[in-house]
Amino acid sequence: MSNNNYAGSSNSGNHRSPLSQPLSPGRRKAMRQVIIASTIGNFVEWFDFAIYGFLALIIAQHFFPQGEPALALLQTFAVFAISFALRPLGGIFFGRLGDRIGRKRVLAITILMMAGATAVIGILPTYDTIGFIAPLLLALARCIQGFSAGGEYAGACTYVLEHAPTRQKARYGSLIPVSTFMAFASAAGLTLVLGTTLSDETMQSWGWRVPFLIAAPLGLIGLYMRLHLEESPAFKALQKAPETEHATVKETVQVHGRTIVCLSAFISATALSFYMFTTYLVTYMQVAGNATRTTALLASLGALVFSGLLCPVVGRLSDRIGRRNTIKTACISLIVAVFPAYYLAGSGELWPAMLGASMLAVGAVMCGVVTAVLLAEQFPTRVRYTGSALCYNVAYTIFGGTAPLVATWLISLTGYSLAPAFYLIAIAVLALIGGSRLPESAHRALDDREAAWQDHPPVTHHKAKGRAVTS
Repeated sequence: MSNNNYAGSSNSGNHRSPLSQPLSPGRRKAMRQVIIASTIGNFVEWFDFAIYGFLALIIAQHFFPQGEPALALLQTFAVFAISFALRPLGGIFFGRLGDRIGRKRVLAITILMMAGATAVIGILPTYDTIGFIAPLLLALARCIQGFSAGGEYAGACTYVLEHAPTRQKARYGSLIPVSTFMAFASAAGLTLVLGTTLSDETMQSWGWRVPFLIAAPLGLIGLYMRLHLEESPAFKALQKAPETEHATVKETVQVHGRTIVCLSAFISATALSFYMFTTYLVTYMQVAGNATRTTALLASLGALVFSGLLCPVVGRLSDRIGRRNTIKTACISLIVAVFPAYYLAGSGELWPAMLGASMLAVGAVMCGVVTAVLLAEQFPTRVRYTGSALCYNVAYTIFGGTAPLVATWLISLTGYSLAPAFYLIAIAVLALIGGSRLPESAHRALDDREAAWQDHPPVTHHKAKGRAVTS
């Protein structure tokens, strides 16, 4: 079961090790470079992933037989979900690789794979050209995307947080979700610009391909920046310990099983709320609210920008109130906001829809920010990449990748446009139970040397008092 002693709260009181002191100018510069390279790479990954969701209706028309629009849309979201089946495998593969050869090398591989697969989608022939082979090739490209994404997010969070000051981890870690939300905002903005500047005929003919093709140069930029980074201090320290053996997946699950189950339960709400908000809601506005594509994209764009701006605020708040309080607030926010959010999003009007999306975004942002930090805080260095990637990708496969598909199916089954709200509430309750069982880890060090310092502070002697005290 879980090694909860690792992730528990520090017992060092007010004592602070040298590694938890404020950043020096040199460390601050290095931290800035780490954040820029990590967030740009993460931006590229999620921009590529977001484009598929925003162009779902057009993709359905090009890659699946026509005649039943709802069925074609379901098939499109099914391909969206299939790609997530490869994420746990990618998480295990890249997680173990990252714990063996380092964080930065793996992150260079994942961005190259994602950008390449996305660019391939931009040149795929359609169903009218090659028949059923078209959706098969689309599914294959999406699976490559999913496999690479399995090693991206957990790795980026791990890499940034292993550089961050101990008591400001959420502050710096929140910048990873910022890049994610900005990636979705950029994807929505680009789709909106193309839709308004190109005619419907041109958009249907070749305009939809442009966002996918942009992935190639963006990927090369992210690759260049990641290759020029230093490895994280925590991993460097691990490499210098000759007695440290690489943990197997089986050992990771056996030793940290309780943490994996509880963290995965919480991340289920992160995954579902994120994709309900960022991917499915645009389709929901058009299908349930009869909103135009422009209205839906503008509403989503406004809510996504709001989310990106909110992330650093939530990060600072989480460092102050702790992870468990952030978890509870996030889950309660989702439960309270989901019905009015869906009701407003289904109005078909811009400002109510944007307000509804923003209401749902508050809980989604809180879940996303605290998840980014928990992924690194709940595991020791030697299994951090593997354990976090496993939790993140299993939860996202089950609840994130299927979110648009399940939501569309629930509406078709019940004929009730607010049916997906009940699903989100149920998962939020599950997340609240699982997340509440995680140990508090807000001030826990990620560098194992500092963790040992916190658990066993050095002893000094004050001769004047004649007694030993910790310092």
